[in-house]
Order: sequence, then C-alpha cells, then structure tokens
Amino acid sequence: MLNFKKGFTILETFIVLSITTLLIVIVLPSFQAMRNNQVLKATASEVVSALDEARSQSLSSVDSSEYGIHFESDEIIIFKGTTFSSLDPDNENISITSPASISSINLTGGAVDVYFDRLSGAPNKTGTITISISHFSKIITISATGAVSMN
Repeated sequence: MLNFKKGFTILETFIVLSITTLLIVIVLPSFQAMRNNQVLKATASEVVSALDEARSQSLSSVDSSEYGIHFESDEIIIFKGTTFSSLDPDNENISITSPASISSINLTGGAVDVYFDRLSGAPNKTGTITISISHFSKIITISATGAVSMN
C-alpha cells in the first residue's frame, strides 16, 4: 500500500510566496501612479470649478460684489470683493487633496489673488496655475476674457 501525506511542501510554499511578491512589486507602482493621476485630475477640476464659481458670482452680482480666488499651496479660497482678507467669515476654503499641491502661480504682477469684474467677468490678472504630484502636473490658464482652461 502507498502511504500519501496531504499538504504543501516548503518548496511549494516558497514558490507561491515568491510569485505573489513579484506580482505585488510589479503591480503596486502602477496602482499608485493611477491613483496620483486621478487625484491630480480631481484637484485641477476643483480649481477650475472654483474659478468658474467666482466668475459666475461676480457676473451675477451676488451681494452686489466681485468675487475672487486666493491661491495657496494646499488650498484655494473664494473671497468676496477685490481684496483678500483671511479673516473674512464669508471666505469659502477649498482644501487641495494631498499629495497634490499648487506648485506654481504665474499671474500677471506676481499676484496670488485673482478677482473677476462684475460687468464683464474679466479677471484682474491673467496667467497660469500649476498643480503637481511628483512628476505629473496640470496647468490651468486664466485668459483675459475670464475663460478658464486646463491642459
């Protein structure tokens, strides 16, 4: 009679663990890059949306005022009026999802604020805002007409 023992040998277990580890090492960076790309797209869309909201509120003359955006590396703030005040209770803070950040603000005059004219919707500053995650980036452009675009 043949006597068989059921179970896995140490060699079989080692092979399965090696293959699993190899797959994790190959696949995990792809998932991280995909997640970063999604966070970058979502963050850039939030910034574009905030700029559009500020322009829309200005054109609608909500509270008979202009509206603008103040940019910081980890958040954007929609403010009422032509001058940003961090103490204004009407400010609407929008946090930027980590690991994304505003890496570059290139507005005319070196400003970090832009507001929109009530009658025309034209911005007081034009230029670009760059949002980055490691080596990925999205550039948002504010044109002289107030149109906002993203690459």
